[in-house]
Amino acid sequence: MARERLSIVDWLVSGRFFAWRGHPVFVRSSGDARAEPVLLIHGFPTASWDWEAVWPALAGRWPLLALDLLGFGASAKPVDHDYTIAGQADLCEALLAAEGVTSYHVLAHDYGDTVAQELLARQRDGGDRPRLRSVAFLNGGLFPETHRPLLVQRLLRTPLGPWVARRATPASFGRGLRKIFGPDTPPDADLVAQLWMLLETNDGRAVMPKLIRYIDERRARRGRWVGALQASPVPLALVDGAADPISGAHMAARYSELVPRADVTLLEGIGHYPQIEAPERVVAAYLAFRARVDAPDPADRPAT
Repeated sequence: MARERLSIVDWLVSGRFFAWRGHPVFVRSSGDARAEPVLLIHGFPTASWDWEAVWPALAGRWPLLALDLLGFGASAKPVDHDYTIAGQADLCEALLAAEGVTSYHVLAHDYGDTVAQELLARQRDGGDRPRLRSVAFLNGGLFPETHRPLLVQRLLRTPLGPWVARRATPASFGRGLRKIFGPDTPPDADLVAQLWMLLETNDGRAVMPKLIRYIDERRARRGRWVGALQASPVPLALVDGAADPISGAHMAARYSELVPRADVTLLEGIGHYPQIEAPERVVAAYLAFRARVDAPDPADRPAT
């Protein structure tokens, strides 16, 4: 029997807002965030509700923190804002500070992967910030040379971007989703409707041409963000839907080439949204990763 999906309305009712630089930002949490939470960072163009299917299983293990990044979901979407990955990382760190977090883990997807790479790079920079303990990535453009954006994403980056965004409809949005989901896990009508609702909230289409600039940022800052993977001070893992045309098996292969001691789990037949398409498999892969991360270091064990 299929699991009943938690509606976006119920998701939002069980969350709250906090102010960041004068903008309301939606946050959902479970447990005491001071006890080393998992920070869940969503992708483009969706929001924290992407984690709905994996939330119960993960919340049974660790405190969770999720937010709708600025410009996404139920958070503010100011049209005059200069959206950058560094700014979104600032937002994440502000949330951690507001929650009193001193140490945390990250599970990220898509656009959120790039935000996580910036957070990882900041660990190398040093400074007074919470300690990042591990990062697990789902499908995303970790390497600009392997990212294969959809036509609509490429058009959003052009001067036609505002026109393309205004022309988007639930039907065209659904067609785009069907192109990137796995062949055996297509999005149903309810899922498309729920995700479209998040996109439309606070006139989200108006800021899409600004948000999509993250693709150009990935190229401009490749050295910093790929370098953060290659010299990571914390354990990393990749859980990747192999059938994803944007960042599937081809991206995972590049990850294995460039990241030392690459920890990769390929989900065959799964597309760009593994946490929605195959939540049980994502949870299993993440639990296995965390078991490796959290295992006591043999060097710390007392002599017998």
